[in-house]
Amino acid sequence: MLFRSLSISAGETIAIVGMTGSGKSTVARLLTRFYDVNSGSILIDDVDIKRIQLHSLRQQIGIVFDEPFLFSTSVSENISYGKPDASEAEIIEAARKAQALGFITDLESGFSTVVRERGYTLSGGQRQRIALARLFLSSSPILILDEATSALDIKTEHYLYNLLKERNIALVSVGHRPTLKSFHDNVLELSGKGNWSLIPSNNFDFNSSAN
Repeated sequence: MLFRSLSISAGETIAIVGMTGSGKSTVARLLTRFYDVNSGSILIDDVDIKRIQLHSLRQQIGIVFDEPFLFSTSVSENISYGKPDASEAEIIEAARKAQALGFITDLESGFSTVVRERGYTLSGGQRQRIALARLFLSSSPILILDEATSALDIKTEHYLYNLLKERNIALVSVGHRPTLKSFHDNVLELSGKGNWSLIPSNNFDFNSSAN
């Protein structure tokens, strides 16, 4: 995957950091064509994403935002949103990987429990776990986590990152906790007005970076 002069390969994990307003989330939205680039190009396997049908593009890219959108339907259907033909066993396994199985089975109707639109009957961490379970159902070669684990504890966050890195995918993490430094190969630091630098994770001081 190539964004102007920045390339990300399968198996590589990159963190995007910068001050508020520097464009971190904008990069995530450009990759998924929620926005289109005004100049330059974004390529996946040497193909300009503008030439890829949106449905096909978004099948190749899994994305979770800090405030994931849940539908007013069952927990099971929310998890299987990205793979409607998923079996019950696949949905349960995805929930287990996302560390969501425990709280889901404690709900009144388990996986059949209907959540209100946007999932506000659940906590922030529970909503993020359901959205992450969707990722574990998908086979997308590119994953984008836009503050997607901000409501999770460090132990759970480490567990999830370990599982995701085992998939040999291109993983883009927007925003970053210093405790996740070891999970990233490189850091894309945005300083606003189109300025950025790519720094090896081992050489970057996350404690001094504002996200």
